[in-house]
Amino acid sequence: MLNYFMGIALQEAGEAFEKGEVPVGAVVVFENRLIGRGHNLTASMHDASAHAEMVALSAAYSHFNDWRLENCWLFSTLEPCPMCAGAAMLSRINTIVFGARDPKFGACGSIIDIPAETKFNHSIDVIEGVRGEEVSDLMKLFFREVRQKKERIN
Repeated sequence: MLNYFMGIALQEAGEAFEKGEVPVGAVVVFENRLIGRGHNLTASMHDASAHAEMVALSAAYSHFNDWRLENCWLFSTLEPCPMCAGAAMLSRINTIVFGARDPKFGACGSIIDIPAETKFNHSIDVIEGVRGEEVSDLMKLFFREVRQKKERIN
């Protein structure tokens, strides 16, 4: 199950890559059924909140017609940032599964650990490293291409 749904998140990341967005994809799963999916749209929407996880969570809210996503799992190719981990917490997500750590913005253990914070009235289980090498490879390829484009311009 973990590899399967992370595979769908990776497909979403690929769509972001094709659009020139940072290649992050996410899906929300309830009872082994996909109920929300998304990929980064921050550049194309000119919206810092249009992260893959936020897009997928919004789709899942629509599925239930509710902001509570109890017993749902959030799969993200990259470790969620504070905004996305916070939204998962507020949504009552049960489990976050991510592929690769984000040493610059990661909020599920890299910089801070929002899901494990005991002062909140909810906690989230976290599973990391699912298809992490594929995620890392895609991120490296993307940023290598970004650097090459900048070098050609300069």
